[in-house]
Amino acid sequence: MDLTVLKCKLHRACVTHSEVDYEGSCAIDEALLQCAGIREYEQIQIYNVTNGERFTTYAIRAEAGSRVISVNGAAAHRAAPGDRVIICAYASMSETQVDQFKPTLVYLNEHNRVIRTGDAIPAQAA
Repeated sequence: MDLTVLKCKLHRACVTHSEVDYEGSCAIDEALLQCAGIREYEQIQIYNVTNGERFTTYAIRAEAGSRVISVNGAAAHRAAPGDRVIICAYASMSETQVDQFKPTLVYLNEHNRVIRTGDAIPAQAA
């Protein structure tokens, strides 16, 4: 049986642009794509912490070092500059692979600078 698991995420990225008239996608600083392991044109899920919207799009490359997170096309109606979002990519793998797999977790500050990375989310306490 194959399972779909979290491959990687950019946690609490700050939206810098919202471009309705740009071809649909989410432009992400190339350095952040590489850090998280998100491929250009890969499907991503975006969870808007600010307004609760959740949507699917794909990643495109923004200039390395620009710290750009631009939500484009129809998705631009679901995120505005300043919103904090979680950008996730998932992978399908066998149960055996899942047992050996660790996701890439990249935590960002309000300026889209990496503040830490990890490969596990602590158990939530009651």
